[in-house]
Amino acid sequence: MTPKRTLLLIAAFVAFMLGSFIWYIATWDAEKRAPTSQIQTTLSPTGATS
Repeated sequence: MTPKRTLLLIAAFVAFMLGSFIWYIATWDAEKRAPTSQIQTTLSPTGATS
């Protein structure tokens, strides 16, 4: 493989990874995701945590 072709493959891979990351962030919907924390806090009607 020539150095030019290698650099093009690396650039294509980086562009794909960057594009995938941007797509993931752009389509993120926090309401569809389960919380990663197992600590559940509940809010009282006054807004204070119990």
